[in-house]
Amino acid sequence: MTIEPTTIKAVWTDFGGVLTPPVEHTFAAFCAKTKLPPEPLMRAVFAVTARYGTDDMMLPLDTPLVTEREWLDEVAQVLRESDGIDASLISLADTWFDDRETNQAWLDELHALRARGVFVGMLSNMPPAWDAHWRRMVPPESVFDDVVMSFEVGRRKPGRDMFDLAAERAGVRPEECLLVDDLANNCEGAVAAGWQAIRFADTGAAVAELRRLMDAAPAAG
Repeated sequence: MTIEPTTIKAVWTDFGGVLTPPVEHTFAAFCAKTKLPPEPLMRAVFAVTARYGTDDMMLPLDTPLVTEREWLDEVAQVLRESDGIDASLISLADTWFDDRETNQAWLDELHALRARGVFVGMLSNMPPAWDAHWRRMVPPESVFDDVVMSFEVGRRKPGRDMFDLAAERAGVRPEECLLVDDLANNCEGAVAAGWQAIRFADTGAAVAELRRLMDAAPAAG
């Protein structure tokens, strides 16, 4: 999803599903490692999610409304009571990030943008328990001018206040910001806040669209 640009001065990238393989791949790997069947696990996750008044399964964790340990205990309880599955869920973050690959091609593109003088940031709905893990995958000081994470600022995508804060921290107008995100609702939220957005599904396509937009107006300086 894009709108025709003015000058793009700040590019904000999502983390999961953009700087990593698709979340569906990571979930499949998680199920394989924990030996949990995917369908009962997802039912349990959504049952726990509903307790917090939302259908966004990450909201309880990345706001956060609950600790990872408490959330895992709730999921394990539902699995046991609903499906008779005795799940030993010690840590979500450790298993979720084990052997998780970095999207090096996208990371290289971000490095190239920053070298051109473009502000590069990461804008993520991130659980606090995952903070050290993603930083090991993508050391932020090497690529990002700023990092804005939901659990630190008390806001989250796709809320307008998250995008307003990110634009303010980049020191640019909303229309000079671009979000690259794998979720349609986050891209829609960015556009509603006056940003430009690219829905990320494929690295090559995202790079091509990003370069098209960057070349459509004078480079940031």
